[in-house]
Amino acid sequence: MSGGRASEGAGCIAFWGFSPARDLLSTGPERQEGEVNVLLVGSGDPRHILKTVAGLREKDSLHVWVIENSMEVVARQLLLLYLALMPQESMGLNEKTEVFLEVFGNSEIRSQTEEMLRRVASQLSLSITDTLDTVTHPCLNTTLLKFKERDELARIFKLWIQPQSSSSSPACSAPILMSKAWDYRVRQHLGTRYDSKRGCFDWDLTMKLHEKGCGVINKQQYVRWRERGLAFEMREGVYQITNPSLLSSRVFSLKGDKVAVRGYWGDIVSSPYLSFGIETNDKSLLKTQNGQHIKTAQDISFANVQALFQSLSSRRGCPTTSQSEAEEPSTKTDQKPATINDLMHLNRISVTFLPMDSLQKLPEKQKYSHFFNTIYFSASCMHHLGPAMRQIAAPDAVLVVELAKYFLDLNKEQEAGFAEKAVSIALEAGFEPWHVVKSDHVHAVFKPQKK
Repeated sequence: MSGGRASEGAGCIAFWGFSPARDLLSTGPERQEGEVNVLLVGSGDPRHILKTVAGLREKDSLHVWVIENSMEVVARQLLLLYLALMPQESMGLNEKTEVFLEVFGNSEIRSQTEEMLRRVASQLSLSITDTLDTVTHPCLNTTLLKFKERDELARIFKLWIQPQSSSSSPACSAPILMSKAWDYRVRQHLGTRYDSKRGCFDWDLTMKLHEKGCGVINKQQYVRWRERGLAFEMREGVYQITNPSLLSSRVFSLKGDKVAVRGYWGDIVSSPYLSFGIETNDKSLLKTQNGQHIKTAQDISFANVQALFQSLSSRRGCPTTSQSEAEEPSTKTDQKPATINDLMHLNRISVTFLPMDSLQKLPEKQKYSHFFNTIYFSASCMHHLGPAMRQIAAPDAVLVVELAKYFLDLNKEQEAGFAEKAVSIALEAGFEPWHVVKSDHVHAVFKPQKK
């Protein structure tokens, strides 16, 4: 066995982001107000959508346009948005927060969560196959996707819906055991260091994440996630059913042939705690005692996501019931989730998913000429940033580029090189920095160059 593949840690598909949630309307020198169009390229999860909605003022309108480089990620974005939009009548706030984080960051889930996930997948599948041109929900708009992309989404949702035991037929492939898929990735990444993996995990936490300001990430929880992929265990229960939303296919070359292998190909190093669990405005959650944080990244993730869900409810277009916002989670395991028609409708907010190749085609369409007020590129999609972006950026647009601060397999020189490359690519595309871009920044912010 080799010394491992350091570059494999981040994976080849982004099931969550490598930076905390941001209110994208507040990233520039002045807060954007009124009717705002935001383009997200490769964000990987809905963290920025939820955070930006939470910061909206009553009369603001937000239209988010999403481009991902994998339909598996689009499917997961739809799933997580669906869960976020479930009304209080269908699921209490605490339970919704727990289920969201469980689906978001756990390789294995509880049986009742799997049942919920299958029912949601069934609803999403129906909305995609039955309504080709009609928007079933403004925040789950897939009508602009290509037919083949919708077919791919329907195929993915079908894989989620099928119970694990449905492989009795010889024609069906055996169900994937997430525990094996996860361990395979850890072995590939660590190589000969696998036998001392605990020491490797501890080093990555204390010498990398903690040094980068993520001291709230608890050692016990981080090691558990590195070993098994379980980031959030918030209630008693058995987490042992594969989370199908974290499975995807990766193409390998085998003796000259292309072979698609289904497994877990996402991040196994940086952790899902980054999206919601390392920053908070509630300073009580950051208190320390004897140099140790009292609260953990799991606690902060729960508090942040719950607050974001409360903000969604305040934008709700239809009347809410008198049901208490702090209602305790339901103990019913047969509770049916809301149908797509029951989901909360948010005033003046929409989320539209665009085809994967849209980035090259948007500048050709008159509708998108100088259209977007904020454009966001993830670190993994930065190379797609080109001069054509000026054509779709509003004159006072803000361009936000995620940097490589939380890619733990990169050293400091590589991090600095990534930040320099981001500035270089943005300048070539016609954007200049709002501020001095440093390698330890989480994002770089740019504005269009004056002609």
